[in-house]
Formats: sequence, structure tokens, C-alpha cells
Amino acid sequence: MIRVLLAEDMHMVRAALTALLHLESDLEVVAEVTRGDEIVPAALRVRPDVAIVDIDLPVLDGISAAAQLRKMLPTCRILVLTAMGQPGQVRRALSAGIEAFLVKDAPGDRLADAIRRTAAGLRVLDAELVASAMQHGESPLTPREATVLRETARGASAEEIAARLHLSAGTVRNYLTGAITKTGARNKIDAIRIAEDAGWL
Repeated sequence: MIRVLLAEDMHMVRAALTALLHLESDLEVVAEVTRGDEIVPAALRVRPDVAIVDIDLPVLDGISAAAQLRKMLPTCRILVLTAMGQPGQVRRALSAGIEAFLVKDAPGDRLADAIRRTAAGLRVLDAELVASAMQHGESPLTPREATVLRETARGASAEEIAARLHLSAGTVRNYLTGAITKTGARNKIDAIRIAEDAGWL
């Protein structure tokens, strides 16, 4: 029997996944959590063979939680569920050593098969997802441009960012202009969207 921990914050999706896995005679859902910070404590308690982790979890994102889980319970294999539109997140997860990915809208039999293969120590990578992740390439932003764009995304003004980073407001605006240019964006909102979609922030 393969023991599975399921980390998904959307109730209907989690219920559907649990119901789907209960149809498989060799798979058992031993824990369900809704937040990233609940993954490690639950896994240490129930000792699953495979943790199915959604990337977009509250409190602690799925990739960060998965990285913690790898350190705290290395015997537990991790299968990340993601949406097709998150190539940057996939690159980030690959860099963190996550060995299995599946898109959320994959057929149910593919999920069961992916769990079995992950539990057996095999890599499970959705070809389209990995190709999409590689297409975006590395970030063109400098660390400072990325920081300024990230702070802008959080709603900080140029003056607030300048005070935080010990820069002048003009310098912050220059970094923001550089980020807009390098992402090929029309404005700062567009630059934030492009950079977030590509996983550069």
C-alpha cells in the first residue's frame, strides 16, 4: 500500500483528488492539509510514501514546503501539481530537486500512475510542462531590478522602496524602467505579470 499525503487548499479539488485515489486499491490517503506550513508536521506524524503538493498553497508555498520536507523526511517522495501557466515555478521546483510534476488537469489514471512511479523512485515529468518552463529561460533582471519589481508588486511606492533599500527614488525608478525594458513590458504592471509568470520574481 502506498501511503499518500495530499496538500491542496481548494476544498473541492482536494475532495475530488481524495475520492479519485480511494478508487485505487494500492493507494491510501493518510493525511490532507490545506497550507504549506502544515505539510512537514503532518508528514512527520503519518510518514507518507508520497506527498502530493500543490504549488499555490497559503502561508508557505508548495515548493518551499517541499524543499523542507525533503530535508526533514527524505524517504518521502514528492509529486508537485501545477497549472500549465507556471513555467517559472516548474524551473524553481526543478532547481529545488523536486523529482515529479503533473499538471492539474491530467486524467485521473495518469495521477495514479504518477504516484506509483514516484513512490518507486522514478522521475515523473510532464513533457509539455518542462518544455514550457525551459522556453522562458533565465531571468534577464539583475537582482536589484528583481527586488524593485517585487516590492512594486507588493504595492510599495518608489519613495518607500528607496528608503528600504537606501537608494534615491530616482535610482529606484531607473531600476523599474530597466525591468520594464528587459521584460518587454508596456508598463510596470505588465512587467510584474510577465516576470511572475516566468518565475523571475
